[in-house]
Amino acid sequence: MVRRLFCIMGFLFLFVLTMVVEQGIVNAKETIKIAAVFAKTGDAGASNLHHFQAMRFAIDEINKQGGVLGKKITLLEFDNCSTPIQSKLAGKKVVKADVTAVIGASWSSHSIALAPVLQKAKIPMITPDSTHPKVTLTGDYIFRTCFIDPFQGQVLAKFAIKDLNAKTAVILTDITSAYSIGLAEMFHKYFEEQNGKILAEFEYKQTDKNFNKILVKVKQMTPDVLFIPGHDEAGLIVKQAQNIGIKAVFLGGDGWSTQQFLSNGGSELKLGYLSNHWTADLDTPENKIFLEKYRRLYEVNPGAVVTYDAIMLLADAIKRAGSLDKSKIRDALANTKDFQGI
Repeated sequence: MVRRLFCIMGFLFLFVLTMVVEQGIVNAKETIKIAAVFAKTGDAGASNLHHFQAMRFAIDEINKQGGVLGKKITLLEFDNCSTPIQSKLAGKKVVKADVTAVIGASWSSHSIALAPVLQKAKIPMITPDSTHPKVTLTGDYIFRTCFIDPFQGQVLAKFAIKDLNAKTAVILTDITSAYSIGLAEMFHKYFEEQNGKILAEFEYKQTDKNFNKILVKVKQMTPDVLFIPGHDEAGLIVKQAQNIGIKAVFLGGDGWSTQQFLSNGGSELKLGYLSNHWTADLDTPENKIFLEKYRRLYEVNPGAVVTYDAIMLLADAIKRAGSLDKSKIRDALANTKDFQGI
């Protein structure tokens, strides 16, 4: 009798254990895996931190509201080490992880390297702020939540001509950055189309520290505007340009919108403008609510906002798809209309 009781108890224990294990497997499968591919290390690491923070914030918000399709989202973070090669390798890791979709990367050169890997694997990708047109031209699984450089370049050129009454400009281009090269090309095109004159274009590398040789030549040309479509290093250029007495109005793109640009010398900018995807001054209910919540945890900046919009857009597309099938999510993203972001 005792032996029979132990046998029954043993059977019940194994049955319960099996159910727990199986349930755990089921639960693991019931989560939606979303990958974030940005830089944690390297030159883009500091500015890309905002993207990871916004991803965590948005996903936590979604999960607290019940998730998507009754499933919680699990965030997988991948470091692209601030290089195109590592972005490609991160993409291969993402494919092996069998994620539902990817948010990233940030810098255009990183997204251009990442996109083909995800397109081949048919995994939807949304970059929050890679503005180079080539990114989404990679294929039909690649999307973005930001404007592109032809638009940004046209707006900046029009602003220079119409609002600043500029007649001449000099462009400084980071030849290691697809973003900088592309935006410089667009500004050049639209500035000249409006009868402006590009006096010269100078090239540099992002890792350069001393720009005086170039800036001395710029000063001699006395341009009305100095266009620097760079990232964090543009702050250093601005500082050195002002130190040698360049009087031009400084112009930049969305790459200037980081704390690192300011700390590198951009905070000393006396007169300049940049184009961007977002401003805290937007007078909309969505923006006001977002700012109130987000500022409790993190510093807010445009990169964080377009990343938040990217994950919310993805969640919206999954709901409309009614499925975790990647092709159906892709179709839902492609058919998005009137999505209200921050």
